[in-house]
Amino acid sequence: MNTARVLLVDDRKDNLLALEAIMQGLPVQTVAAHSGEEALKHLLVDDFAVILLDAQMPDMDGFETARRIKQRERTRGVPIVFLTAADADGHLALRGYAAGAVDYLTKPIDPWVLRAKVAVLVELWEKTRKVRDQAALTATYERRLTHAAARVDQALRLTDGTNHELKVLLEQLAEDLS
Repeated sequence: MNTARVLLVDDRKDNLLALEAIMQGLPVQTVAAHSGEEALKHLLVDDFAVILLDAQMPDMDGFETARRIKQRERTRGVPIVFLTAADADGHLALRGYAAGAVDYLTKPIDPWVLRAKVAVLVELWEKTRKVRDQAALTATYERRLTHAAARVDQALRLTDGTNHELKVLLEQLAEDLS
């Protein structure tokens, strides 16, 4: 996967369309989910650079969705940005951060601020992916080098053994000739 994916989670279709419009022009692929359950299903099969998550949804709210995302080893490190229209209580932001969010934005959201935040998180995701790929490549080279060194060592031992056997045979031949 070369393009970063951003998971958009909101129970309102108009909000999802607005988020998709805000993300246009960024080097990302957006995937929309209409509920927390749908978001969790997407996270089972796809990797995401960022999750934009509505805090207030029916059935499973964003806080519970975030809690479940953070429980899974595979998705634990995916940054979550909460988006909500409900900010009558400042404790909701604290609840969002406690659930694992890296940010908590209230609506109406400034599209330029949201784009900038997503762009930074995507850039971090890309750099992390490059470091992980480089580490895997380095590990592969180390395994190959270790294998080659073992083969060289084995060849040297065989050569030493052969030389020793030749020396013994020459000594025996020399004794026989004496």
